[in-house]
Amino acid sequence: MAERTKARTRAARVRIDVQHAPVAEPRRRPKNRKAQIAAVAAEAFSERGYHGVSIDEIATTVGISGPALYRHFPNKYALFLHAATGLATSLEDAIARDAESAAASPAERLDQQIVAAIRTTVANRKTAGLYRWESRYLEPADRAIIRAAITSVNRRMGETLARMRPGLTEQDDFQICVAVLSVVGSVTAHRAHLPTRRLEQLLLDACRAVARTELPLHDAPAHRPPAPAGIASSNKREVLLHEAIRLFHARGYHEVSIEEIGSAAGINASGVYRHFASKSDLLSAAFHRAAERLAVAVGTALAGSTTPRDALRSLVEVYVHLSFGQSELMSVYFAEIGSLPEAQRTELRNVQRLNVEEWSRLLNEVRADLSVVECRFLVHAALNLVLDVGRVMHFEPAPANEARVRALMLATLFGSASGA
Repeated sequence: MAERTKARTRAARVRIDVQHAPVAEPRRRPKNRKAQIAAVAAEAFSERGYHGVSIDEIATTVGISGPALYRHFPNKYALFLHAATGLATSLEDAIARDAESAAASPAERLDQQIVAAIRTTVANRKTAGLYRWESRYLEPADRAIIRAAITSVNRRMGETLARMRPGLTEQDDFQICVAVLSVVGSVTAHRAHLPTRRLEQLLLDACRAVARTELPLHDAPAHRPPAPAGIASSNKREVLLHEAIRLFHARGYHEVSIEEIGSAAGINASGVYRHFASKSDLLSAAFHRAAERLAVAVGTALAGSTTPRDALRSLVEVYVHLSFGQSELMSVYFAEIGSLPEAQRTELRNVQRLNVEEWSRLLNEVRADLSVVECRFLVHAALNLVLDVGRVMHFEPAPANEARVRALMLATLFGSASGA
């Protein structure tokens, strides 16, 4: 009898527990799922390039299936377009939102615009450089949208700079604005860290110095006879490397095939493999070529200098000259590192890092007011503007063009318009 009573009591307790058991909430899709997907995709595209990222990888990182991702974006290109255009237009919006104060002087106004650009770029640091290299994989009409956004930012900033420095020519104004935005954007090219407030001030000071730079006068336009074609190399390996660099620069590594490289070099595909085991070996060879030439340039500059300041001036001169003389090679060197296999990518990033450290050490000896990390930021900024300003000059190897880029680099590094 007692056992029967205990059994009834246990059964009653079970019924009570079941009645009061919490009912599982139905799983709801986060309201910001699309934004989550876009953020993950933008970071992945920035890190490894458009072709190095798959839809499945993005979906897995977000924690959803591929079909679930397609409810928000129809394909990888749509994701890429969203990321690339969003980053460019966010910069345009940041400058436009900073409404002009009637009481602000042109110099104050320019500071406001620069700070707005810095804060937007730093807030999106992991992804803000995406449009710079990867936008070449966009359709022409979509690429034009990004170009229009960046042009708008340049125009707004240029109008303010023209009021601050009314004697500037339109060309000077444009080139200085490109350099200012390049200094800001340089933080997307590396992962050095500074407290946010200090980083803002460091970049603002560098941009102010660039904005006040007195650019050397352009030479009077003169008819230049076409450069001689030169004698073609008979070394098939060198010919292949030359044509690969040219095609990688023009269209991007992933858009070029081994067959196209061989055809440009006058060699069939099987002949290419006698010199390079794969397309990635061609790219790796291009990287090592650039790294070797940079190493020689650094060695030459240091050997002929007696002070850290002189060494930096020499480094600036040889680096600019190399960049203008080998613009396709240097562009590939900075644009395509994400296309290399991981082991080679790590090795070459270490080579790039050592080069920056050499510059930073010298700058720290010149500018005792800065830490080594702060010097590293300025070195990245100075190197970055060479490619950006050089591109708007079409890397025309005129002495005045190189002198202008040198002046902008020295202002960035030394923190004064004269670079003294």
